[in-house]
Amino acid sequence: MGELPYLQTNPKFIFFTDFDGTITLQDSNDFLTDNIGYGKEKRVASNHAVLEERETFRESFQGMMDSVTKPYDHCIQLLVDNIQLDPYFKEFLSWAIANNIPVVVLSSGMVPIIKALLKNLVGDDSDYIDIVANNVAARPGKKIEEEGGWDIAFHDESGFGHDKSLAIRPYSNLPAEKRPTMFYAGDGVSDLSAAKETHLLFAKKGKDLVTYCVKEDIPFTLFEDWESILAKTKEIVAGQTRVEEAAREGYEAYKRGEAGVKVQNGSLRH
Repeated sequence: MGELPYLQTNPKFIFFTDFDGTITLQDSNDFLTDNIGYGKEKRVASNHAVLEERETFRESFQGMMDSVTKPYDHCIQLLVDNIQLDPYFKEFLSWAIANNIPVVVLSSGMVPIIKALLKNLVGDDSDYIDIVANNVAARPGKKIEEEGGWDIAFHDESGFGHDKSLAIRPYSNLPAEKRPTMFYAGDGVSDLSAAKETHLLFAKKGKDLVTYCVKEDIPFTLFEDWESILAKTKEIVAGQTRVEEAAREGYEAYKRGEAGVKVQNGSLRH
């Protein structure tokens, strides 16, 4: 059981989730890049290069963060002052705690930023959330509190920098009778590796993850905020909806033109 920490309380459900732009309304790394890095236009072009497999996420993210040279404590303060929480996430977290549903953040961001933001936005309940993410390290001969002094310390050697599927797979590989029902919520290119690993994928309306799911024929259900995630998860926990039914809803919404994206000739249209 030591190798499967999220099973320690014998949960029937586990909720894995992205952090930036999913739990928060803004992506903290995008915010840094757009405001004190190389800017939004170059970042969006780089995201599309990842979706079109011309660039790895790791390469894209390294380029973004290399363009942010302000001291690390300055970056954290800038984010604490500007990043907002999805207005329904606290309610979801309280419900998850009360119902023995582990909540695990799988992020391509950096642990110190995520911890600082969660503590600021959620308070003490944030201690319930497990975080698996990249870290931060000083550049050679510098301190992270200096100009140009910090760098990403990637979680693993994958093309993602942090392959989120690696944290989920030990649970998805369990025999059916021991395997909890698993959820994942995400919005963007860093979530591609996790997209196929859980029973039900929540993909944020109008975002790149929806485009990817449609193109790759991956079942998903849409969400706009954590109110819709909480409602759907409650239905499944109560046995009112089966995950297979929920997982078909996203593509049906896409066909009705309600997913916020269009896929045309392999290119992306938001």
